[in-house]
Amino acid sequence: MAYLVLGLLLWALAHLFKRIAPAARAGMGEAGKGAVAVAILAGLVLMVIGYQRAEGAFFWARHPATVGVNNLLMLLSVYLFAAAGMKTALARRMRHPMLAGVKAWALAHLLVNGDVPSFVLFGGLLAWAVIEVIVINRSEPEWTPPAAAEAPMRKEIIAVVASVALYGAISGAHYWLGYPVFG
Repeated sequence: MAYLVLGLLLWALAHLFKRIAPAARAGMGEAGKGAVAVAILAGLVLMVIGYQRAEGAFFWARHPATVGVNNLLMLLSVYLFAAAGMKTALARRMRHPMLAGVKAWALAHLLVNGDVPSFVLFGGLLAWAVIEVIVINRSEPEWTPPAAAEAPMRKEIIAVVASVALYGAISGAHYWLGYPVFG
């Protein structure tokens, strides 16, 4: 469990570094981007290793209803990431579409994973996403959506199709790794 917690802390602090220590981050210049990326990657590796090795009490099992909600939230999460990357009309109206995607992803996983390591991993990432939004909004309180230029309809269609395809790939990877996706 120590690796899992250490990974979460490293991930969160690396992401928050620019906001909680702006002078230190600015002092690092362009090299700081690499250092932050390495810290984020190290946090991710520690989370994966820590989650695989962690043991803990089990409070609830998967249920068909929660699996269905999980799958819908996961599709929404993937779409929010795609929409943010493609700057679709929805993403232009939201201040933090990627962090909203992380929140949907974490909540989806908490619904179907009722064990302590999952509470730590997915609950920790959910808490990080909430804190990240709060910190960003406090450091940059004024936000104006991008100019009203309409995103082309093809961007919307591509984002939806790409989301469904990526969701299928993620589901296939989960199935291949032994994590049930349906039922």
